Amino acid sequence: MTIRPDRPLITFLGAARTVTGSKFLVDTPRARVLVDCGLFQGPKKLRQRNWAEFPVDPASIDAAAISHAHLDHVGYLPALVRNGYTGSIWASESTGRLAGVVMADSGRIQVEDARRANKKGYSKHTPALPLYTERDAMAASAQFRVAPWHSSTPIADGISLRLTRAGHILGSASILLEFDDGTAPLHISGDLGRPFHPVLDPPDPPPAAGTVVMETTYGDTEQLEEDGTAELGAVIARTAERGGAVVIPAFSIDRTEVILVALRNLTEAGAIPKMPVFLDSPMARSALGFYLRAVAESHHEIRDDIAGHPEIFDPGDLTVTESVDDSKAINRVEPPYIVISASGMATGGRVLHHLKRELPNPASTVTLVGYQAGGTRGARLLNGEEEIKIHGKWYPVRAEIASVPAFSVHADRSELIDWLASAPTPPDQVIGVHGDPEALESFKEAVSQRLSQNVLTPGQGESILL
Repeated sequence: MTIRPDRPLITFLGAARTVTGSKFLVDTPRARVLVDCGLFQGPKKLRQRNWAEFPVDPASIDAAAISHAHLDHVGYLPALVRNGYTGSIWASESTGRLAGVVMADSGRIQVEDARRANKKGYSKHTPALPLYTERDAMAASAQFRVAPWHSSTPIADGISLRLTRAGHILGSASILLEFDDGTAPLHISGDLGRPFHPVLDPPDPPPAAGTVVMETTYGDTEQLEEDGTAELGAVIARTAERGGAVVIPAFSIDRTEVILVALRNLTEAGAIPKMPVFLDSPMARSALGFYLRAVAESHHEIRDDIAGHPEIFDPGDLTVTESVDDSKAINRVEPPYIVISASGMATGGRVLHHLKRELPNPASTVTLVGYQAGGTRGARLLNGEEEIKIHGKWYPVRAEIASVPAFSVHADRSELIDWLASAPTPPDQVIGVHGDPEALESFKEAVSQRLSQNVLTPGQGESILL
């Protein structure tokens, strides 16, 4: 039997004083709704939370809503469904489609990682098991329902959902939950994009709400460059001059498209020599198809100057790999060339095979183009570690390690506060999530100084009344 609270409250089951694992449980006297259901990523201590028993019975949840299709927001859904959740999963149409690809890819990778661990004997558990499988992911995909933009949809007893544009990736939304008992609306930002995304329109201003839960990924970062294209061009040019390869670990959804646009612009401007570009990620290949369609059809999330021009994603000599053999064939190509491959934090995927080959090569460059959670291989590379462990073996880091943070599609601190300040009325309370402790504290101080408003920073498992 589910015990209902006397008043609506929100419990933070993930992304609390850390960036990953977004899960926000909203309880009212009549219903229970889960907003986002992501995997923890980064240090082993965090990743182990993925294997813990879910804090509530999944069958007790009446509805789920998803902000966007990145793994740290949807990656736990297959496990939730396998363990008893049978309700609808509400999201934008694009998020539903992309989430199906993301979850299936995650299931395949986990099964493959478990198989490799058992074969090589580097797992501490016998046998190593996947958190879930591709079949579990397909079951979760079947429960998705499309929520329309900018209009209310009833999703549980006394609770309605409204999506507004977040501008982070295709389909990304901020989520407004409205209550029929007089409780002021709850607005959950999701991941917020920047005002000048090269493909997508910027985030919508937030609607009036009593409580705003907002991401703070870059809550301690001020004045990110608007465009990292020139910096990326310089990295590629000097690597080409050395005769090396450029390996770009990139998130399969959106970051890959942003990089392809930059490469096209650099090539057309003559800022980099023409060279082969390989997109080597099954999930990125699928995601690119969604973006090509959205741009060709002038989808409402696409910038007006980009709509109808899918050629922006072609840098001129692009090969999109189809098979493992295609991926292996890249090793026979004479550099210079560019490889874009997932995952963006180098936690898994085909990019690991390219890193094993190129990290020991001083002529090559590994270019990091987004946020790197603490404990990931990407973060270790940024921190200057001299050896990196991949598939149970250590590899020396002799390649150049470059970082181009301007390619992040997360708003920086000023952009986050600008978004919060653009609400028609100030919220009664602001809650910071999806940030490391340093980012949260910096964001809290900045909001206090600029908006004279306190920011709450709950820990894992804490609850706050709405």
